[in-house]
Amino acid sequence: MVEFYYNFFPKNYKSKITQLIIDIDKLLDIENISINNKYTIVFDKKYQLNLSDKQWNRLNQLYDTLEINQALISPSLKKFFKKNKIDKKFSFVDTFSGAGGLSLGLENVGFNPVFINEIEPRFLESYYFNRNIPLENYFCDDIKKLVKNHEKYKHHFQDIDLFVGGPPCQGFSMANRQPILDDPRNELYKYYLELLHLIQPKFFIMENVKGMMNKSEEIKNDFHQKVGENYSIEIILLNAKDFNVPQNRERVFVIGSRLESVKASQIIQGILQDKIINKGFKLKDALEGLPSLKIKKIKNASKLENEDIGFKFRNYSTEETNYMKFLNKNKTSYLSNHINRYNNDRDVEIFSRLPQGANSLHESIEDIMPYKSRNHMFKDKYFKLNENEYSKTITSHMKFDCNMYIHPSQARGLSPREAARIQTFPDDYIFMGSNNGWYAQIGNAVPVKLAEVIGKNIMKYLGDTNE
Repeated sequence: MVEFYYNFFPKNYKSKITQLIIDIDKLLDIENISINNKYTIVFDKKYQLNLSDKQWNRLNQLYDTLEINQALISPSLKKFFKKNKIDKKFSFVDTFSGAGGLSLGLENVGFNPVFINEIEPRFLESYYFNRNIPLENYFCDDIKKLVKNHEKYKHHFQDIDLFVGGPPCQGFSMANRQPILDDPRNELYKYYLELLHLIQPKFFIMENVKGMMNKSEEIKNDFHQKVGENYSIEIILLNAKDFNVPQNRERVFVIGSRLESVKASQIIQGILQDKIINKGFKLKDALEGLPSLKIKKIKNASKLENEDIGFKFRNYSTEETNYMKFLNKNKTSYLSNHINRYNNDRDVEIFSRLPQGANSLHESIEDIMPYKSRNHMFKDKYFKLNENEYSKTITSHMKFDCNMYIHPSQARGLSPREAARIQTFPDDYIFMGSNNGWYAQIGNAVPVKLAEVIGKNIMKYLGDTNE
């Protein structure tokens, strides 16, 4: 992680290393591993940068301890090591990767990311941390720059099986009558198409907002115009709840195939055959087994953690429910990112009074509802989730507050780990950065298990081609 922070967080390097030291110290303490007092310097001197001698020595001391105890430390602690592995079999390029939900689903069915593009280092931090991919395989910048400097990176793009991404597009509404490619709000979409054309993978996936369906024929034409007529292309609207994800989340997927023997329609048909009928997991399944959290009463105390409000890391084994078996490929004795945020007394009272499934208009909070004069605008300002239903769509808005995601039985909003479980991230997937930043990363992600279904229905056509 030191190399990552040195390259992508030059202005925040000292604060990032400070937190890194805290995290490693905490995990070594949990695992009862003694710090090596007779340590050697592990890192090149350039990585000291603006660190004090005390911080520099502690950093080296901790990493020397990790090196010596490699056989004893947990998989979570091993994630702090320098990354050094790449597998080019069933390769894919991930653009607009975020924290890695789409990638993880694809990896679970055998695909391997060989090049990752994301403009936000605070999102890429979690992606990098949870994988063993070298730093040189990441492009943390605007995709526009990647396209313009394609020649410099073309050695990463040889014989790519799959190209994926979800470019932010604000011009897909029905009311917008100008061509999509001419709308300046869709510049990232245009560069996604240009990079796809340059790489020419066997298959591609583009994920985007529901509004894309309004212009599906135009989008198909855009792909053929920019990428080539040699792809068969289909567009489909999928709801995550139909694929065992405990969340009502509709997103559009554009799927293309360059193989003459495989049409995009065949992939779509396979995906639809994997739909679940009336047996999907609900919200209570995702929340089951997690420790209760109490109210956080201190404002502006982002580093505060304890038994009442939760921890970034804690030693906690959850029971192996059916949902946990579905969610977790690897068992972990850690629980990460399960921590409550501050709420004022009024909000906590609202959280307590509302029954499950009720919003801001409910009579139980009429006397303390702060937006009564604008109820028509703020009916969902507060919403208590119903544990026996699918969760509402998890979004990045949770980074501001969780008033629309009130826990069904505790007077608080959902924790980041609870939101991650609803997005079907496994419990051993650790989110890095600020506490509020965890919500943004989780809310922007493609549900892992939905990505698995899509990936599986592409992978089954690749076995013979990659032998």
